[in-house]
Amino acid sequence: MTITLNFSGSWLRATSLAAAIVAPLAFAPVANAQVYPSADETLDWTIAFGPGGGNDIMARTIIDILAKYDLYPGDIRAENRAGGSGAVGWGHLFGQSGDPYAISTTSGSFVTTPLQADTPWQPADFTPVALLATDDLVLVVNGSSEYQNIQEFIAAAKEQPMAIGGTGTVNVDFIVPTLFAKRAGFEFDYVSFNSMSDQTTALLSESLDAMVGNPGEILGLIDSGDLRPLVYSGQSLPAALKGVPTMGDLGYDIGVSMPRGLILAPDAPTEVQDWWIATMKKVVDTPEWGEYINSNTLTPTVIYGEDFRTFLTNTKTGFEEVLRSVGAID
Repeated sequence: MTITLNFSGSWLRATSLAAAIVAPLAFAPVANAQVYPSADETLDWTIAFGPGGGNDIMARTIIDILAKYDLYPGDIRAENRAGGSGAVGWGHLFGQSGDPYAISTTSGSFVTTPLQADTPWQPADFTPVALLATDDLVLVVNGSSEYQNIQEFIAAAKEQPMAIGGTGTVNVDFIVPTLFAKRAGFEFDYVSFNSMSDQTTALLSESLDAMVGNPGEILGLIDSGDLRPLVYSGQSLPAALKGVPTMGDLGYDIGVSMPRGLILAPDAPTEVQDWWIATMKKVVDTPEWGEYINSNTLTPTVIYGEDFRTFLTNTKTGFEEVLRSVGAID
């Protein structure tokens, strides 16, 4: 039988109930105590979106690095728990409160989903490990589209609202085109998908006029000509999108980026939080992480521990103001 003991703020794992027996006036030594993480425990890694999206790519990149450098001794079970713009996956993690072997990666939906859905959790409820990067979105059309550039797209959208796809509902994928459209003076119909693969299929089959996505997720299709990039939401254009204007270049800078980070279940032990912070400092120093940042056109933005919780709270406040200003939430 395995139990968790808390002695003076520290926690230990004991492998039998007998190990937890205490003397009347003093604690007996804990038999077979193990330092976190135990090789006998499987880490439950929740990916709150479907395969192939930015959240999935980041999670599996970290897992691969942990394995390559022997940074985690036990097995890791990564499971995609998609649905409700992340509400299903992060709801699962929320239900594992106090479990040191429950973890997940974040995205913009981690902040925006609680703003428009009745979730039992808020971003600040989870145990923060690190903000690892921020990223921006590119608006693309089918490679066979009649729109050769963003000016042609905007002109057509002013005549007839476009159908623009994104992952999730009221999140960054919604905020970015909403702010851009408002400033550029056109309207559009937002079409929500649970995964990048689904929305890409819809665009390639011409069920959509355009979609927004993280460049790293669709660079292959851009390079092949299957997708045509029209405009980038970030301030610094990635080399892979050379020649594509930014929204700021057009005078429509929106100042919104997506936070990508790592969290543990609520009320995870402090020792566990500290272990993961120390481990992620090793992860971000690897060449594989640098390659991930470059190939996915991310901005390395690293904040650890409670500073990440503060960042999430401030970001939620900012997103809420934006969504209220465009009437997306009451």
